[in-house]
Amino acid sequence: MAVREGLMALLVDEPRHGYQLKTAFEAATGGVWRLNVGQVYSTLDRLHRDGLVAVDDTGEQKRYALTDSGRDALGAWWRATPADDPPPRDELQLKVLLAVEQGPEHALDVITRQRTALTRALQRHRRAQREAAGDASLSAQLVTDALVVRAEADLRWLDLCESRILRARQGRAPSNGGSP
Repeated sequence: MAVREGLMALLVDEPRHGYQLKTAFEAATGGVWRLNVGQVYSTLDRLHRDGLVAVDDTGEQKRYALTDSGRDALGAWWRATPADDPPPRDELQLKVLLAVEQGPEHALDVITRQRTALTRALQRHRRAQREAAGDASLSAQLVTDALVVRAEADLRWLDLCESRILRARQGRAPSNGGSP
């Protein structure tokens, strides 16, 4: 979620001032996506400049409200779906792809280090998932679920990378199939 669209989504029901948006955004993201208040106000300034929010500065604090154009832009964002090609920029993918350029041994070393770190993270996330079951907000539970699933997917991808690198190192061309 982009901060811009997140702030607009929080303005759908009622106008708010910047600090209210900051705390509502953090609550909506289960407390894992912290915002600097300066980032909130600079994003709101850009949204106002672009005609997506209106500003009421007649009170003690500026209050921001979504404009009709803002509602249209937010609606387009809700309807947008992720594109498959090219894959989204991801630091783990970039690290492995660049490591391959340094040779198979370096790539396998990078994969091993990343797998170890991801396995630890997965264990932490699963522990948090168990501890939060029923006690945490729905947003916090969903964020924890996403962290678990993402770590599992990254580990699976690292396994595929390792398999392909090992086959290529042995002189066999990697297959086009989706499994190692």
